[in-house]
Amino acid sequence: MKLLISPKNEKEAVEAAAGGADIIDVKNPDEGPLGANFPWIIRRIRQVTPANIEVSCTLGEAPNLPGSMALASLGAASTGVDYIKAGLYGLKTPEEALYLMRNVIKAAKEYNTAIKVVTSGYADAARVNTVDPLSVPKIAHEAQADVAMLDTAIKDGKTIFTFLTKNQLQQFVEAAHSYGLKAALAGSLRKEDLSAVYALGADIAGVRGAACTLSDRVNGQITREKVEELVEIVKRA
Repeated sequence: MKLLISPKNEKEAVEAAAGGADIIDVKNPDEGPLGANFPWIIRRIRQVTPANIEVSCTLGEAPNLPGSMALASLGAASTGVDYIKAGLYGLKTPEEALYLMRNVIKAAKEYNTAIKVVTSGYADAARVNTVDPLSVPKIAHEAQADVAMLDTAIKDGKTIFTFLTKNQLQQFVEAAHSYGLKAALAGSLRKEDLSAVYALGADIAGVRGAACTLSDRVNGQITREKVEELVEIVKRA
């Protein structure tokens, strides 16, 4: 299982890489759980991150604006990242989500066929009136994405396990794998949750708060010591 750590700036990215993160996932927590960062920051983080460590970036919480999100996808692809991630925030139906993701993916892969695209739903979808989290693997597959992911839309201390049972999360992972996709789980994961995520068969576990000082995703800072601790937990699992 790969450990994805989400820095918001170059300093945090250096710390995350030094701590042993497998994927550096650039985001901007000031703009939401999947908030998009500035292209020059993403580009600089790719430059300072060792070549053997993958880099991803978020497009933000996607509104139902396929043209705008496709254009954002093209811009993200130009920064040199390995993954682009879109959150299905403003999409109410699977049909809306599929149309948007197809265009996001087309824009990215026409620029770089090697880039991987992540379709991210929300375990707490009912709180923000977006698509059923268990429909995300099928949407990702039909859109020809590479990874199906679940996160939480509202960061209030509740984890992904608050909203979905382990059996439901197992269904999500197995569905993603049945479509040939990688399965990623995030959503306010604490260090003690990583063993459970590993046991579910997830390919990627995503964290920010657990890697920050005071476990504070907004005001805290990612440190290599925190990341090293998480890496060790995954290795033990």
